[in-house]
Amino acid sequence: MAQFDLRLQDLHNGLKDKQFSVSELTEASFKRISETDSAVQAFLTLNEEGARAQAAELDKQLQAGGERGLLFGLPSGVKDNIVTEGLRTTCASQFLRNYDPIYDATVVRKLKAAQSVTIGKLNMDEFAMGGSNENSSFFATRNPWNTEYVPGGSSGGSAASVAAGQVYFSLGSDTGGSIRQPASYCGIVGLKPTYGLVSRFGLVAFASSLDQIGPLTKNVEDSAYVLQAIAGYDQMDSTSANVEIPDYTSALTGDVKGLRIGVPKEYMGQGVDPQVKEAVLAALQVYESLGATWEEVSMPHTEYAVATYYLLASSEASSNLARFDGVRYGVRAENPDNLIDLYRKSRSEGFGSEVKRRIMLGTYALSSGYYDAYYKKAQQVRTLIKRDFDQAFEKYDILIGPTAPTTAFRIGEQVGDPLTMYLNDILTIPVSLAGVPAVSIPCGLAEGMPVGLQIIGKPFDESTVLRAAHAFEQNTDHHKARPQL
Repeated sequence: MAQFDLRLQDLHNGLKDKQFSVSELTEASFKRISETDSAVQAFLTLNEEGARAQAAELDKQLQAGGERGLLFGLPSGVKDNIVTEGLRTTCASQFLRNYDPIYDATVVRKLKAAQSVTIGKLNMDEFAMGGSNENSSFFATRNPWNTEYVPGGSSGGSAASVAAGQVYFSLGSDTGGSIRQPASYCGIVGLKPTYGLVSRFGLVAFASSLDQIGPLTKNVEDSAYVLQAIAGYDQMDSTSANVEIPDYTSALTGDVKGLRIGVPKEYMGQGVDPQVKEAVLAALQVYESLGATWEEVSMPHTEYAVATYYLLASSEASSNLARFDGVRYGVRAENPDNLIDLYRKSRSEGFGSEVKRRIMLGTYALSSGYYDAYYKKAQQVRTLIKRDFDQAFEKYDILIGPTAPTTAFRIGEQVGDPLTMYLNDILTIPVSLAGVPAVSIPCGLAEGMPVGLQIIGKPFDESTVLRAAHAFEQNTDHHKARPQL
């Protein structure tokens, strides 16, 4: 396990100095998975043959000498809604249980270009719909801090695999908090970049105006390195932003003197666990001691965020998931009576209950006579929520609050109550609706379970978000805490 505590930079140096080989790192990853994954259940598919062959090839390159990128030879995991050529991609759904993609997502191509080793595909809530990983149609992933508890979702497998020391970093996707909330629950760093900074090409779509891929890592510096590798314009993605990509690591100075922090009072109000609030206030004192200033700010439209999000995300899901019809790919129902029956049976058998619930909700919101009352109204409220952020950022450099109102909850505790489950995302959803970047970093424990601190930044200002997160990390030890599996 000691090797998994090393920073990516240390691992890079170790490979360069031939202290260990890529094959040894890869074998250590598979060994750790064999020891822990029966308890954690983070992986859906392991890439054992492919990863070992790639590791052997990279070791030959290592022997030949020359400069290597920072992610060279490092074992990583990929969420199972990001397509990987020849490596099964199921979205944790029975609908895609036999789907082997014929191309790589742009982020996977970029990881291959950086010569990282893909260890396997990680469990998730089906089609990224859920906040606990209990909606996977295969099995529920468990929190490495306490396997009776959820790891969060939908990127629960991505977060749990890093927290359990199975891989050095992973990729997840975030639609309404699906990177940040599991990072908070599992005590690691999860970054949702600005919408459009990282290509969505090859990410199986849930809600196209919200989905964004980002890294899950053990510390902030590692997050900056992975973001550096995957960010950038992609002509294959019509929503990709053609912006200059700065050197994110150069922002990690540890200096936050004069940084202006806004703390939305709505993020610290009713429903937030007192111990979570206490941990966030303690974090703000750390920033004060480092020369930053903070004050309360109001984000008045926060209360409408959850309703707005579930209308918009479900409407987009209804449209996006229409392509799963049993004709072109995925599972096809046996012996249908006609074409309509094929659609009905395939979709009934292939989709789980949460996916069906959101398709129904979205189809209703988009239907004739209801479009203006629901979908259009939700888009108008989304504009007001974004305006709250724009106004706050006129005065503050970053906003800070808890990532989630509570720590992780027990498996089975909320699965029968969709509304309570939806409210777990109340602090991450506004950020997604506004399309701005945010990171969750560990800021303490409450009754033995990790608490996440959410740092929110201006559009495309990941550098300031990472600088603030790194400064906090350098002056505390919360990120060094590890679960005892």
